Amino acid sequence: MEIATILLLVAGLILLLVSGKFLVESSVIIARQFKIPSSIIGLTIVAFGTSAPELLVSIQAAVLGHPDMAVGNVIGSNISNILLVLGLTTVIFPLVVRRSSIVRDWPVMIVLTLLLFLFLLDNQITRLEGFVLAVLFLLYIVFSVMQSRKRINEDPTNQGKERKSRWWTAILIFLISCAGLAFGASLLVNSAAEMAGYFGISERVISITMVALGTSLPELATSVIAAFKRETEISIGNILGSNIMNIISVLGITSLIKPITTVPEVLTIDMPWMIGSGVILLLFMLPANKGRINRFEGTVMLLGYASYIYFIFIT
Repeated sequence: MEIATILLLVAGLILLLVSGKFLVESSVIIARQFKIPSSIIGLTIVAFGTSAPELLVSIQAAVLGHPDMAVGNVIGSNISNILLVLGLTTVIFPLVVRRSSIVRDWPVMIVLTLLLFLFLLDNQITRLEGFVLAVLFLLYIVFSVMQSRKRINEDPTNQGKERKSRWWTAILIFLISCAGLAFGASLLVNSAAEMAGYFGISERVISITMVALGTSLPELATSVIAAFKRETEISIGNILGSNIMNIISVLGITSLIKPITTVPEVLTIDMPWMIGSGVILLLFMLPANKGRINRFEGTVMLLGYASYIYFIFIT
């Protein structure tokens, strides 16, 4: 394998991360120019924007003939979000559990995970199933916005600053970011596929490990920084929301564009680990009132992630 392949993979990953960051920031500026409430921006534009790397990678993988990467990217990202991101965050500083994470966010995530398991029983996600996921994505956004309007009053402190922003500059940055995401995803998928062939491992394995970890870096960086600042009360809700968006938006939109086929190992190995990580998280979050995930439990999650990576490489 040429060193150029590794450099292209790293370049694709960096381009994805940088483009995703500017995509979210420019989208927020544009939305505020149209006086969209901050709570709605956070639940829709920002939430969808942070899933943009996974979305572009999955679409590129499906279109370029690497369907295992399209599914493996999402499943691997969801597993790493819980076991790696939350585990590492908790080891740095224990996590506070909000009641809403247990009574609302976790049930939605686990129901969608089980639905994905059912869709994969025939080792594929059809356009019809993708349509169902896309509809659920829209319903989830509408429900979240309705809940937000009940709970959150608008904070007027930032309105003056946002009105001074040049919206046309934000649009230009938005368009460049979209192009950067598409190009970065193409580089990442092609170089990852070449690496898989060189090392003699499956595209499923490399997508669940290297690609998924790469697209989860924004969540990892955000959560670790929050842990050092002792602002960890937002971490669990953000991770659960990211996992929800990965299933219904990333796989929903990708399979609408092109139906996705998978290998049997996704159903027999990866999905049980994905479901199991969600169950473990629930056990650690309980009780619903004054819940807390301590450092020992965070260490258990990190060991679980290491065990999963080891297991998929030896099977």
